[in-house]
Amino acid sequence: MTIMKSADVLRGLIKVWTDFESALNNVAIIDKLNRGKFRDEDYKNLLLNHRQQVVEGGRWIARAASNISAEYFDIRSSFMQHCVTEHQDFRMLEDNYVSMGGALEDIQNGEKNIGTEALNAFMFYNASQANPFNLLGAMFIIEGLGQNLAGAWGRKIQKQLNLKEEQVSFLLYHSEHDDDHMAELHNVLDSGILNIPNMGRDIIKTAKITARLYKLQLEELGNV
Repeated sequence: MTIMKSADVLRGLIKVWTDFESALNNVAIIDKLNRGKFRDEDYKNLLLNHRQQVVEGGRWIARAASNISAEYFDIRSSFMQHCVTEHQDFRMLEDNYVSMGGALEDIQNGEKNIGTEALNAFMFYNASQANPFNLLGAMFIIEGLGQNLAGAWGRKIQKQLNLKEEQVSFLLYHSEHDDDHMAELHNVLDSGILNIPNMGRDIIKTAKITARLYKLQLEELGNV
């Protein structure tokens, strides 16, 4: 049985994030963006694939909230509020796709690539467990993308493709709003959940798995 302090869990999560951020630069689509070689079709492909993950985000957060016991009522409320703020984000991706000349029905009917299938299955499996606070590790990775990388990616795409801000609205929005979600995560870590045996360890492991599966879905764009 392992009981970890909040500071130790955060150090573990930061280590996972650092490794993840470094690994992303080796993914073909991100390397292309970093080298200034991004094209309209790259952006449309990214939007179409990413939408299939984001559309499920509110659902697995809601599933997780429904499995939090009354003992942790305040945390359940936090998860539910998070779900409310996230559950329509996929529509920004659809708007961005249409603004690039894509057909709305194409992005709405797009299939999950094999990486997204794996990530989605992992999220829903964990969200279906009792008091699935280990998903804080997943949130740390996903919200960290918004806080730390989405803005830079959005600006690079905007510049390289000569786009308007509203055409990269999803990425720019998350770069400006995910700070609040990260603050919520810190508050939950300090709420007493780390007294649950092995929870700190499980949060860090979940972050590792999420990082690997998120990278996989970027590696497998279009592979359905």
